[in-house]
Amino acid sequence: MSVSVVICAYTLDRWDQLVLAMESVAAQEPEHETILVVDHNDELLLRARERWPHATVMPNEGPRGLSSGRNTALRVAAGDVVAFLDDDAYAEEGWLATLVAPFDDSAVVATGGSAAPIWPGTAPAVLPDELLWIVGCSYRGLPTQAGEVRNVMGCSMAFRKDPLLRVGGFNPDTGRVGKLPIGCEETEVCIKLRQADPSAIVWYEPTARVRHHVSEDRVRFAYVARRSWCEGLSKAAIARTVGRQDALSAESAYASRVLPAAVWRELRRGARGVVPAMAVVTSLGLAGAGYVRGRFARVRAGAVRPALTIGVTT
Repeated sequence: MSVSVVICAYTLDRWDQLVLAMESVAAQEPEHETILVVDHNDELLLRARERWPHATVMPNEGPRGLSSGRNTALRVAAGDVVAFLDDDAYAEEGWLATLVAPFDDSAVVATGGSAAPIWPGTAPAVLPDELLWIVGCSYRGLPTQAGEVRNVMGCSMAFRKDPLLRVGGFNPDTGRVGKLPIGCEETEVCIKLRQADPSAIVWYEPTARVRHHVSEDRVRFAYVARRSWCEGLSKAAIARTVGRQDALSAESAYASRVLPAAVWRELRRGARGVVPAMAVVTSLGLAGAGYVRGRFARVRAGAVRPALTIGVTT
């Protein structure tokens, strides 16, 4: 089984984090090729090619955005399995070997690992463990043991390449563009893989670990609100492509059990729990409102991007 590892980058502001990501991948086994896709940034592309001459460093050949960057890599990847790491994350020892091991089972089409945050300071009260998905990290509510899941998390995942290409790769209308927090392209593609082949397995392996840097702008209440609103819009968009039941199957238990338990826990802490409890309630409310707006507006994720400031300020 041959393996490719893909990192997508778009800004020089993350250069130091990108260096850590590339170095962490270089230390991984098994043997693999590394592909770095730069999203419409000529200066970053030139600098990256000079820094990593032995890697495949190439521009995003599609429209701006993470999904197009990943699809660009898929078209040139030599590996039977393609793993993805975010440019602001670094892989712990053994990450790649652990992530690709489940593919020994021919039914496995995708695997995902866990991600722990690297905060810019102390852990913020506005992001209790249940809301860590907002900053792309593993959150309370995910399984704690290896097993089958609906979808993987974008900063640490791997796919069998051929099935992924057969379902069209990642949807450019769903994925993130720059700092705009539209997402769910990984959720959508995992659901499509299982709809295409009901025997297909998406596997979660929490011991395949990465550390994910969290920038200062993402530990503020305004970002929690905006990201939650956009999550609702994204879920509404993929509900139209894969169906409402599959699009919301995991979210139903999370919203009805995990989040109410979080609010109750925080309120019992007294004054210290007010901020995290408010954050949970706000996140749930805005995600729901975003979903309703997206469903009634009947627009694709890409089409809602110009209107993302409605109801939520940065």
